[in-house]
Amino acid sequence: MDATALAASLVPSWSAVVVLFSYLGYLATAGAVLPGKLVPGAVLPDSSRLHYRCNGLVSLLLLLVLSALGVYMGWMSPTVIADRGIELLSATFIFSVIVTFLLYYSGLRSHHKSSSLKPHVSGNFIQDWWLGVQLNPHFMGVDLKFFFVRAGMMAWLFINLSLFAKSYLAGSANLSVILYQFFCAWYIVDYFVHEELMTSTWDIIAERLGFMLVFGDLVFIPFTFTIQGWWLLRNNVELSLLAATVNCFIFVIGYLVFRGANKQKHVFKKSPKALIWGKTPKLVGGKLLVSGYWGIARHCNYLGDILLALSFSLPCGTSSVIPYFYPTYLFILLIWRERRDEARCSEKYKEIWVEYCKHVPWRIFPYVY
Repeated sequence: MDATALAASLVPSWSAVVVLFSYLGYLATAGAVLPGKLVPGAVLPDSSRLHYRCNGLVSLLLLLVLSALGVYMGWMSPTVIADRGIELLSATFIFSVIVTFLLYYSGLRSHHKSSSLKPHVSGNFIQDWWLGVQLNPHFMGVDLKFFFVRAGMMAWLFINLSLFAKSYLAGSANLSVILYQFFCAWYIVDYFVHEELMTSTWDIIAERLGFMLVFGDLVFIPFTFTIQGWWLLRNNVELSLLAATVNCFIFVIGYLVFRGANKQKHVFKKSPKALIWGKTPKLVGGKLLVSGYWGIARHCNYLGDILLALSFSLPCGTSSVIPYFYPTYLFILLIWRERRDEARCSEKYKEIWVEYCKHVPWRIFPYVY
């Protein structure tokens, strides 16, 4: 694509805008009307708690059926997203910027006293716009933070499926493409199977909704986590049986650690006495878990996440660093987040944290870091 064509594609077409708003409109409607488990969120500082309707899996499956029907009936092309990738990226970015300005100004005018809607204003415009003013802003009854996370994760899958359709039609859907698509699809569908675990994550509990989260959910996740798919569309990679086997092994280990650690943490928060690996959980100071994965490393879930990210890129081979953007970015992000978590926990738990670190000396990588 030459510079002129690239510049032209950065201007969103009406068709890209229609695709974006149809998608978001569907998610808003499906989230409101489809059945799903109502999950209580974490207790907030004012002792209130939000409730989340976890019907993401049903919404995803219905959208897959509707999309397949649309392709079968000839109403839409299976490559519509891949064909308009840059236009959709541009439209979504502009939408994210507009939304975050609206969130900023509506937050400033809020007079709510609840933890969810109380405005947190530092006086620094950039900081408040970037980090957000309110914890859990709503629009027409929709929890925007939970909604945007769902939209980003689901968009990741649909971009990949459109890329796979393009590869299949071009006759280039080889083992590398299939492994990449399968690993990502498993991860995303599994996310929605365990969607209620998202309600106990730091982003949902403590991060305010500003440009950082909105851009991260709507733009960064779907359009950068699919770089490997775009790269495989234009580059043929033939994996050996050994390379494919190693890749599968890394994916399985990463998945078991990531999902197992996050599930143990979620269950412990809901039921502190629930058995972990068949044993009564061990605690430090009556608060900090040192059983299961959490007795191996203080942030064992980060290790699983990094291994999964690596497994998404390995099908692309080693001829270029471009497909390794996601695991590289994630590694840097999680090291930074781990340092931030350590400082926050040290301040919160004080001597209990010191004792905890003696029991679990490894931060992310056992016997390494």
